[in-house]
Amino acid sequence: MKLNSRVVVLETMSRPLYVLILLLSAAVYWRGHNEPGGGFIAALLASSATVLWACTHGREAALKRMPLQSPVKLGVLGVLLAAGSGIPGLLAGHSYMHHLWWNFPWIDLTTVQMFDLGVYFGVWGGIGGYAVELMALGDEDLAEEEARQ
Repeated sequence: MKLNSRVVVLETMSRPLYVLILLLSAAVYWRGHNEPGGGFIAALLASSATVLWACTHGREAALKRMPLQSPVKLGVLGVLLAAGSGIPGLLAGHSYMHHLWWNFPWIDLTTVQMFDLGVYFGVWGGIGGYAVELMALGDEDLAEEEARQ
């Protein structure tokens, strides 16, 4: 759904707002391992950035800004990452989804982060793609109606 008339303020502010929302999304993703937040909530924020871009620049432009430029591919990658996060536990002789931790001097990593990243990509692809497609449903009818006038 692209607005019929240009909203210059929204078009001007959409770029910095898009970046700001994605940065906040990343912060919520990283915060979620020790405090409330994580992949799901962060992906909802990322989806709102996609919807903002679709409102100001149209469906195709919003989908091109998503990782992998396809909500379906992004969702599939997310599901594969989330499902694959249990495999290192199996390889280490534990049960599936037994999470492992690695401590490096600069960062601590865990398979929980891989699971959360999968949730993040899956929800962003699913919710973001669904919202953009819903917004575009009436575009053809609107274009035909404007052509008749």
